[in-house]
Amino acid sequence: MGAKANLANEPTKIVTGIDSVVIRQYNGGIAGGRTLDMTDFKEDVIKAGHLVIRTLDEDNVNYVYKPMPVDGGAYKALPEKHEYVGVVVCSKPANEPLVGVMDDGRVNDKAMPYPITEEMRKAIKTAIPTLIFEHD
Repeated sequence: MGAKANLANEPTKIVTGIDSVVIRQYNGGIAGGRTLDMTDFKEDVIKAGHLVIRTLDEDNVNYVYKPMPVDGGAYKALPEKHEYVGVVVCSKPANEPLVGVMDDGRVNDKAMPYPITEEMRKAIKTAIPTLIFEHD
């Protein structure tokens, strides 16, 4: 069973003023975006620049896409059997996790919702060489 989202929710206002600062250049992403499995995600909003990961479902047939887990204002370690796939393009309410996922472009790493460590940066560069983290 994959992630699910209600497509008939009432409109919600999300302040996206920093989204264009985080996503410096969008070259490409996962076609059609993805619905994220928000299990264990505690924030009200998944913000632009949040890392997206994936793993195979329990049947090893389909991928399940998730936000990178966080704790105390920082990313946790990449869960076992998961891989990095990109970053969220636009901030969205956590209860409507239908997101664009960028895997080719430039991200302002200083404006991301959570800092990435040098170890994470290297792992992401290996997994997604077309995703560049930079800042002024």
